[in-house]
Amino acid sequence: MRFASCEHRGRRFAALVEGDSAQPLRGIAELGRGTPSEVLADPPVSDERIALEEVTLLPVVPHPGKIICMGLNYREHVAEGVYEVPDYPVLFAKFADSLIAAGEPIILPPESSAVDYEAELALVIGRQARRIRAADALGAVAGYTVANDVTMRDYQYRTHQWLAGKTWACSTPLGPFLVTPDEIGEPHELDIRLDLNGERMQSANTRQLIFDIPTIIATISEFVPLAPGDVILTGTPSGVGYRREPKVLLRDGDRVVVEIERVGRLENPVAAER
Repeated sequence: MRFASCEHRGRRFAALVEGDSAQPLRGIAELGRGTPSEVLADPPVSDERIALEEVTLLPVVPHPGKIICMGLNYREHVAEGVYEVPDYPVLFAKFADSLIAAGEPIILPPESSAVDYEAELALVIGRQARRIRAADALGAVAGYTVANDVTMRDYQYRTHQWLAGKTWACSTPLGPFLVTPDEIGEPHELDIRLDLNGERMQSANTRQLIFDIPTIIATISEFVPLAPGDVILTGTPSGVGYRREPKVLLRDGDRVVVEIERVGRLENPVAAER
């Protein structure tokens, strides 16, 4: 099944997406803490159907309790940078106000002159998980979605901590849909690619992840409890713009498309902050 967080005529609701229509879930304003896996398995759909083209999509999870991201999780991406292949997952956080929906503009702040793209597979947690074993970790996943971990490289590299480069307001597209694991199948066999203005910039497969999804979830859950609606980004492959020669950085008027096999297509324009 596929789900979305939507707005229509001033009303917000989580919805089951079937074909070209959205079917609101009764009493649920958005995907997140109130939509654990057991709710999504038997969603409380209403009889109402709204044409998908008439709704405004929101970030898949508009207000996650946590957004935790993987860095340096594809070997070729590590090789194009200045780091060694990690022997422990490289983790950092984002804040919820960094999230935008499919179709919303990625905002270029005037302070940064090095804004870069990063195609990523993201997952949403569907049940409480603390110190979960890797063997059980995929059972904690409510579904998968597409992310673009847009990064202000000049701020990222100002310190050893990446936070300042990773969580600018209105910079991280997440969506368009949450796709349940039964539709995805094996999450480590998904083609992932990014096009900038129609030109292919990133192309890989999730089988190339250094740390697989169970390892990521198990590692995070050692030090922080995971809850329904928490979002995890799994890392980007090689081809980022900052490591190209010459550099390819996002500019006002650009259009970025991230596609992940069986998960979806996430398209966003780029706009300078006005």
